[in-house]
Amino acid sequence: MDKEILFKLAKLIEKRKSSSRENSYVKSLLEDGTKKINEKIFEEALELIEAASKEDLTKKKKVIHETADLWFHTIVLLSSEGIRIEEILKELEDRFDISGLDEKSSRDIE
Repeated sequence: MDKEILFKLAKLIEKRKSSSRENSYVKSLLEDGTKKINEKIFEEALELIEAASKEDLTKKKKVIHETADLWFHTIVLLSSEGIRIEEILKELEDRFDISGLDEKSSRDIE
């Protein structure tokens, strides 16, 4: 398994920005804008929750599939917003020495 897959995927998404809408799903999402990308993320998140809520023999396969869809669309959003995968990984890395409860309580409340 290639552990660099997120970087490869992000690079491919960046490359697809120069494709035509007719030839690239990514390009069509990016042209449709943040609202459309957000709708896809919401849809995929709901599908993941639904898959995880079922108790059948295909549950694991469905959870894996829906997680991949959610991550893909999230990376499209990051690309749309000009955010690199490295920035997200850095944020996660910075949280390793902080309790999840402490990190959550330190956030600004809007």
